[in-house]
Amino acid sequence: MFHQIIGHLLIRPKLLPAEYNRPPHINYQSHRSSGLALSSMFQEIAAFVLTTSGWVLVSSTLPTDYWKVSSLDGTVITTATYWSNLWKTCVTDSTGVSNCKDFPSMLALDGYIQACRGLMIAAVCLGSFGSAFALVGMKCTKIGGSDKNKAKIACFAGVDFILSGLCSLSACSLYAHRITSEFFDPMFVAQKYELGAALFIGWAGSVLCIVGGSIFCFSITDSLSKRHNQVNSVYRSAASHSHISSYMRGVVAPANERPPAGYSSSSKTPHFDKNVYV
Repeated sequence: MFHQIIGHLLIRPKLLPAEYNRPPHINYQSHRSSGLALSSMFQEIAAFVLTTSGWVLVSSTLPTDYWKVSSLDGTVITTATYWSNLWKTCVTDSTGVSNCKDFPSMLALDGYIQACRGLMIAAVCLGSFGSAFALVGMKCTKIGGSDKNKAKIACFAGVDFILSGLCSLSACSLYAHRITSEFFDPMFVAQKYELGAALFIGWAGSVLCIVGGSIFCFSITDSLSKRHNQVNSVYRSAASHSHISSYMRGVVAPANERPPAGYSSSSKTPHFDKNVYV
């Protein structure tokens, strides 16, 4: 009896696998996903600010007076300033009095002015549609449905803003090209003009619309990567749970088995050598 007690004390208990000695599992994937969602939200807010600012600049360019400007300088003061936009041409004398003349007929206009009008109006309309879609598709708003649908709407808004910026950029560049070609043409004897402030405002607004729209388009890729990470996290959790359950069934099942017939404790008494008490 004494030998049995000493033998049970010296026998090492069966250890569980190393995975059961690990600290409690922390779902780092969920923390990473929440951080990416917050970063994506801030990116969309920045994109909305950029695109809205660009759309406002493009819209203000359409009625601005100084698309092209020229002046006649006297010995002391500027005697007259000539300027023109998409709708009229004017002259301002040294006293500040302006005399303007609207273009008489749309069909009698030069082709580049008609093209610039159409492009600028299209840019303003696309920007307004893009602003409405952006408000629906942003993650910080409560409308638009699921994150996947909101990402698609935000991407569509980005495409609208990019098209708006391209239309405005094309109109300003076409108008500027006509001014510079006439200015550097030695055979052109009529009044020569220079680039007005409206063109630079239009270019700035176009760049803002294109940059902000590109950021909106990347929101759909962020949504798809987030969905892929969630699917992988669920799959890993299910696989880990299945492995642990199968192992526990294998460990607990032998403990419930009954000893075979004819088993006696005296026949299974452990035998120890002379070094057992060391």
